[in-house]
Amino acid sequence: MNVQNLSTYDPFADEGDTISATNNVAQQNYIHIRVQQRNGRKTLTTLQGLPKEYDPKKLLKAFKKEFACNGTVVDDEEAGQVIQLQGDQRLKIQNFLTEEGVPRATIKIHGF
Repeated sequence: MNVQNLSTYDPFADEGDTISATNNVAQQNYIHIRVQQRNGRKTLTTLQGLPKEYDPKKLLKAFKKEFACNGTVVDDEEAGQVIQLQGDQRLKIQNFLTEEGVPRATIKIHGF
């Protein structure tokens, strides 16, 4: 007795592998700026996906001085080095990076 309904078949397995691999490569080229809600009105801005030519510690020092906020560099297993800043600094970070020569099309802003 052969029951076709119980077999496990993934119709997207063959094509999905190549598409997801190219999406991961394309997604790595973007700089992601996100905001996370902490407790109450407090927020945390994270910046990840920086190109290798930028030093995260020097960028953090410039951000802290320019935006008058505190921050840190966190090592993440999946995302690499992530810059965290206190407060909602998304637009300020985007403007700062575009003034430094990063194309605006490579910056993705996430959040409310």
